Amino acid sequence: MPTADFDLRGLTVPVLAAPMAGGPSTPELAAAATNAGGLGFLAAGYLRADALAERVTAARALTTGPLGVNLFVPQPNVASADAVHRYAAGLDGDATRYGVRIGEPRWDDDDWAAKLDVVCDLRPEVVSFTFALPEVAEIDRLKGLGITTVATVTTLAEGQEAVARGVDAVAAQGPNAGGHRGTFDPLASPATQPLDQLVRATAMSLGVPVVAAGGLMSAADVADVLGFGAVAAQLGTAFLLTDEAGSSPVHRAALRDPELTETVVTRCFSGRYARGLRNRFVVDHDADAPFGYPEIHYLTSPLRAAAIKAGDPGGVNVWAGTGFRQARTGSVADVMATLA
Repeated sequence: MPTADFDLRGLTVPVLAAPMAGGPSTPELAAAATNAGGLGFLAAGYLRADALAERVTAARALTTGPLGVNLFVPQPNVASADAVHRYAAGLDGDATRYGVRIGEPRWDDDDWAAKLDVVCDLRPEVVSFTFALPEVAEIDRLKGLGITTVATVTTLAEGQEAVARGVDAVAAQGPNAGGHRGTFDPLASPATQPLDQLVRATAMSLGVPVVAAGGLMSAADVADVLGFGAVAAQLGTAFLLTDEAGSSPVHRAALRDPELTETVVTRCFSGRYARGLRNRFVVDHDADAPFGYPEIHYLTSPLRAAAIKAGDPGGVNVWAGTGFRQARTGSVADVMATLA
């Protein structure tokens, strides 16, 4: 079996800057995290393959250290056309509010094959997967190029499946994580096993390095998960307010808005469970949101873009973990120093 060249256990600072699709992850953020002794990730989700290649190349120009890229594994088409149509009708008020039309729901594979070609050509040291697992041949293709493969898992059973496919490591994602849940079954309720239990179980049972993810914000959090058996901690929300992050002004303001006080797991923005701040859109539509990723993502995309343009945090997904109030401003290097 092919072996990877890069070992996650060799990081000077055992911290991964998590991939955050939709804007927050930038070449500057990824490179800065790597330059500070950790491992920076680029998020391939929602990008075309050529845009991903440009970002990997840009990050390479900013660091001589290792880089990671995260890919969304294609989802099965689980959307009900009737349910999507009913949900679309319920969004008319939002469309009127912003003076836009709702999007056209559609299924696609997020340019999977082309993005796989990009990472094989450009060879980031690490490629991670979210939502499901690639085929064994695809994993072997990456490993044959010396690329370390990491699967995002939310249960021990998912971890066992990932190891059986041949991945080099797993990222154990606990329930406090911001953004999309990595649950393999798109129709399943998100796993709620506490992160400490999940890390202990996967670290003891799987025989591969385990990265802990989900709600981690401080040096104490990092130390805790290392004590549970993880080789590194993956943090995303902790970097959302940094200078290098591509977080929108609306996203940044919402994280510090005293009226937005809690996070919730919802599928109202994308058709797949994800954690973000409870705002007006969540209150209005969470109960009616159907399953169906990426159909619902495309349906609500124009509304979310219009909310950002209008500076309205009530109408856009503000992905964040439960510890969002601890997010710091400043440079990535500053944040990494507090974590080390």
